[in-house]
Amino acid sequence: MLQGFAGTLVSDDYSGYHALHAQGVTAAFCMAHARRKLFEAHELNGSQIAGHAVTLIARLYEIEREARDLDPAARLLLRQQRARPAADALHAWLSEQRQRLVQADATAKAIDYALSNWRALTRYLDDGNVPIDNNAAENAVRPLCIGRKNWLFVGSQQAGERAAVVMSLIESAKLNGHDPWAYLKDVFERLPTLKNSELESILPHNWRPASKPVASANVVS
Repeated sequence: MLQGFAGTLVSDDYSGYHALHAQGVTAAFCMAHARRKLFEAHELNGSQIAGHAVTLIARLYEIEREARDLDPAARLLLRQQRARPAADALHAWLSEQRQRLVQADATAKAIDYALSNWRALTRYLDDGNVPIDNNAAENAVRPLCIGRKNWLFVGSQQAGERAAVVMSLIESAKLNGHDPWAYLKDVFERLPTLKNSELESILPHNWRPASKPVASANVVS
């Protein structure tokens, strides 16, 4: 899917993305992943260092809440003025605390993840178009991750592939601001009369309702 992509990719440090980085794709790592590792270390052993690190990261998110509704240029300015000093202070504090910890400590591993990926984690500070994390993408796939155990017995390989297509259409409809129920209802009603050359017009990013949508029903995906 990312073949030929050029730009900034917001992700975690999954090794599958490293080849893209080597080809020139700019890495912007998800701050929520770094925070999660520190939060889990705090939950595991009550580490005050990890707990305080989570508090410091929360300050970055407070600034992002203010930046959310700004245009990219104004967002970049706010980040440079306020988030950059906060991030620099966090980096210095993490570097200092790391020297006090043993190699196998859970908090040490969480700090190592943050420090070794620091440039990518703070890439968003230099680009008003780049988000602080990839939570939007994770939220989009969460319904599938939660439900996948329920779909182990979908019936057959073919049934699973068909279910995947329908679920992809539902999530794509949401992404394009459509009511999934209204979208699917309209598409299924129009499909029998459409020519193959017209099918592209009913993809979620092209779809326009043929008539005023009826009241929505609850859709669980």
